[in-house]
Amino acid sequence: MLPFFARFEVRRPQVSEIVLLAVMTAFAVAGRVAFYWAPQFKPVCAIVILTAVAFNAEAGFITGAAAGLISNMFFGQGPWTPWQMLGMGLCGFLAGLVFHRGRAPRNRGTLCVFGVVSAFAVYGILLNAYSALLATGALTWQSLAVYCASGFAMDAVQAISTVIFLWFFTEPMLDKLELSLIHISEP
Repeated sequence: MLPFFARFEVRRPQVSEIVLLAVMTAFAVAGRVAFYWAPQFKPVCAIVILTAVAFNAEAGFITGAAAGLISNMFFGQGPWTPWQMLGMGLCGFLAGLVFHRGRAPRNRGTLCVFGVVSAFAVYGILLNAYSALLATGALTWQSLAVYCASGFAMDAVQAISTVIFLWFFTEPMLDKLELSLIHISEP
């Protein structure tokens, strides 16, 4: 994660960009806290994806990683925190690479498909790998397969929640975020 954070710091982002990323991170954290009662049913991944789509891959990574760190201040830090930070950060980074600046269609359907794939193939596999590594002390293909199979239900809940939140939030949030970008770029 250090290269992402170092690049962000070296670039010296404007205060307005930092504020927007802080607000999106706060939305993600508030969403995770608000849905604490529903295991894995959180809007965090959807918010991180939408941030990356509106701004760029770097903004998606920073928002995802910061949301993982800050939300764990409410739920408890542990050795899983860097893995969650990396997982959400990568979901945002990949969303920015795929969707920013029209590289792929930015409609609800496409974003929902991306949300399912990123919830399973990025965040899910990474956190299941952490669980396998923690339990066995060594990561093998067999242990990863077992942990991915046992974590499938939780990954499915996260994927479904990501789709639901993306379905309802894509258009209004992207409209607002793009409007905020216009105001920032005006002198």
